[in-house]
Amino acid sequence: MSLDGWNTVLVLGGIRSGKSEFAESLVAGAPAVRYVATSTAGGPEDAEWTARLAAHRARRPGSWTTEETADQPRRLADVLASAGPGETLLVDDLGGWVTVLLDPAHQPADDEATVAELAAAVRDTAARVVLVSPEVGLSLVPTTPLGRAFTDALGAANRAVADACDAVALVVAGQPVWLKPVAVPRTAEVPTRRSAAANGASGPVAAAETPLPTVLTPGTSAPATAGTGAGGDWAAPTMALPMVATGLVIQAGMELPMPDEDAGGQAVDRLGTLDVPGAGFGTLERVVTFAAATQGTANPTPWTTVRALLLHGDHTGGAAAGSVPGDSSRRAEQARAGAGPLARLAAEVGATLQVVDTPSSAPMEQEPALGGAAVESALRYGWRLAEEAADAGVQLLVLGACGAGTETAAAAVLAATAGAEAPAVLGRVYTADGQIDDAAWMVRCAAVRDALHRTRNSPRDARDVLAELGGGDVAVATGVLLGATARRVPVLLDGPVGLAAGMISRDLAGQVRHWCLLADHGGQPAVRLAADVLGLTPLLDLRLDLGEGANALAALPLLRSVLSLAAALPVRPRLGGGPDSEDEPDFTEPEPAGPGPTTTHPESGGRAG
Repeated sequence: MSLDGWNTVLVLGGIRSGKSEFAESLVAGAPAVRYVATSTAGGPEDAEWTARLAAHRARRPGSWTTEETADQPRRLADVLASAGPGETLLVDDLGGWVTVLLDPAHQPADDEATVAELAAAVRDTAARVVLVSPEVGLSLVPTTPLGRAFTDALGAANRAVADACDAVALVVAGQPVWLKPVAVPRTAEVPTRRSAAANGASGPVAAAETPLPTVLTPGTSAPATAGTGAGGDWAAPTMALPMVATGLVIQAGMELPMPDEDAGGQAVDRLGTLDVPGAGFGTLERVVTFAAATQGTANPTPWTTVRALLLHGDHTGGAAAGSVPGDSSRRAEQARAGAGPLARLAAEVGATLQVVDTPSSAPMEQEPALGGAAVESALRYGWRLAEEAADAGVQLLVLGACGAGTETAAAAVLAATAGAEAPAVLGRVYTADGQIDDAAWMVRCAAVRDALHRTRNSPRDARDVLAELGGGDVAVATGVLLGATARRVPVLLDGPVGLAAGMISRDLAGQVRHWCLLADHGGQPAVRLAADVLGLTPLLDLRLDLGEGANALAALPLLRSVLSLAAALPVRPRLGGGPDSEDEPDFTEPEPAGPGPTTTHPESGGRAG
């Protein structure tokens, strides 16, 4: 399900338009779905309606739960109002709800008030909600009073709910068109300092426009400002893997693409010929070779289309000891609104930003962090996030995360996959006022210890580690890495979650690490160890700690500059370069400088005298 920037979606469509199937595809990646059925069951005299309901039930995965509201129309608003922030609801459909609403046996005192209550519940719900409704505005005016009453009531309900929803889609002949995408936040005015000379005197600060990152619309590959229609469906099957009815088949030992090593080697040779006054690019030479190998050319170009993925998901129990309650949600919403370090840096470098909610993880010391079915859904969801980025022409993914207990989960993954000790890979815990919290750090270490003891007899394959220790954010991140590798999209890692996903992905596809680049270790011991195991040497040692994803975006301009310089510089003049020459000259065999044969012609037969 597309989870960037919206909570509620209304899916409209005509009869047999495919609206229900499209709505179901939007929630296919959710770990658990509550299906809210609004229509009454068909009686024995209406076999066709009964068959339709049976077909709907058969399509639902076994992990979904069903809730009936047909007998009490007012109850639908209560269900939405009581749903929590971690829940996903699919309401199908409002046509059945209006039918019951108009039934004299169930009709409340005021139909319009009931519709208004439903719209208010949609607007205020904390859950992710997709609602399905028939579109009656394009049909003929019914010839009966009852038919006209139905279309009038449903049309009013559709308008009210559409106004309350974050996004609205219309499905025609199975093709979705987004009518109401999420709008890009308006450019904010923030105070900036100006000198006394500029102001004429010391006085109030002036306002200046600050750039905001491009916000993506749900289910589309284009930004909201582009005005385009719907893009690729994330629930659609991929051609990169074998398919079964449930979607992707992600299994151990997958054969995914490798970067072009020959192109990387040729790029190294080319760098040695460039006309630079010093010794060259130093450590950043690896940026050029990485870009060359992943782009398949000896002269790579800078990444112009970049997408930052921020995975938001909390871990509960001892893993989150010392975390401020609700702080991760605040930062995720801050990023969606274009504020905070990650959003500001994304705007500066021209990257699109996508905030993705992942399943919350249970206390690892007491029970599995995530159920087996939820792990599969999270892996497929991450894969489709990467596919959607590739379809949009993204040349580089930046992978970051925010959430309570993410460092602890990464430490547990490292302990299970690399034999690390929790105290050695868990960074210090800081309070809200910047003080070191040793007590919380010890609780986190104990949580990892107890989780490892609880799972001491469990297998250590990728899925088991994700289910027992990694949780939702690490599982989605693993899927992102696998999908990006399958689509040949390089990934700039930043923070423990991405590195933990890299460790787990080794069992699923060993090619993944060759598509990953680490800009800075951020001074985090878990990142240092995982990078060492994966063979990812950090390019920089700036020890930035701006939040996952933000550190990589801060370093991105430098990496782009190196690629731009390497692509634009000519070769040295003595090798045939000049003002207009940027191509490497053909190699010429040098003449021997000492004793030896002066010619290779067999008829010569002589030697230098």
